[in-house]
Amino acid sequence: MVASGTSTAGGTPATISTAAALLSRKSFRTTIQVGLSTVLITLGAIVMLIPFAWMLTTSVKADDEVFLVPIRWIPRQILLQNYIEATRTIPFLTYAINSAHITILVVIGSVASSSLVAFAFARLRARFRNVLFLILLSTLMLPREVTLVSTYLIFKAFGWLDTYNPLIVPAYFADAFYVFLLRQFFLTLPLELDDAAKIDGCGYFGVYWRIVLPLSKPALATVAIFSFFDSWNSFQAPLIYLNTMEKYTIPVGLNFFLSQYGSTPWNQMMAASVMAMIPCLVVFFFAQRTFIQGAILTGLKG
Repeated sequence: MVASGTSTAGGTPATISTAAALLSRKSFRTTIQVGLSTVLITLGAIVMLIPFAWMLTTSVKADDEVFLVPIRWIPRQILLQNYIEATRTIPFLTYAINSAHITILVVIGSVASSSLVAFAFARLRARFRNVLFLILLSTLMLPREVTLVSTYLIFKAFGWLDTYNPLIVPAYFADAFYVFLLRQFFLTLPLELDDAAKIDGCGYFGVYWRIVLPLSKPALATVAIFSFFDSWNSFQAPLIYLNTMEKYTIPVGLNFFLSQYGSTPWNQMMAASVMAMIPCLVVFFFAQRTFIQGAILTGLKG
């Protein structure tokens, strides 16, 4: 009886052998999947990095090395003065200050307005709330080009052409995509927190300011990063609304640089492009962990 109990608890040799084979097969399959995924991700990363590597190497090349075939990835002589010449050829510092001024105000407006609207959709109990939210999301299906003429005429009637107002003011009226991201995150926060805050005397704005926002830093950081990238790299809107060269942002300024000179010095152009990318790289590098956490958490609950 004791031997039988021991055999049942430990399993027969055939059962143990079968389980070991299944585990070995599953482990082998997992190893193959991880290996293939790693190879595909590595190949994709290499493909994505090739243009960036070409831009970086071209920014320190001489003129006669830019379009050599095959590509010379390591130049014979590294010319760091291309960066200095690029800032002399165009008023790069002026463009950078203009872009920074616009981007900072846009980020503040996007985070503040979108979080407030998202709070209303996520926490306030109102009739037709979901219907209004669907209508808001439906605006994401409209390309910006569809409303381009009408918004241009509106800003022209306001007398805002050749000013920064058309680039900044719309950010203070919420963005549908940012509202969606923040609403998804706000829905993950327990409603009991709102009730406890109301018992302590907080109104709706108090709940929004003292409870929801402090707990939503990852989502707010995600929206801030998206807004920063979108504003810093924006080309179409500044091109349409700005007419004075001194008011240009970096993307428009680089395009003006290309159109002004018939023979484009591509090494200086790539040097200017590298300098234009630095703020985006710095922001993403320091906020990478918060950005990834916010991007994950905003999709937890619908």
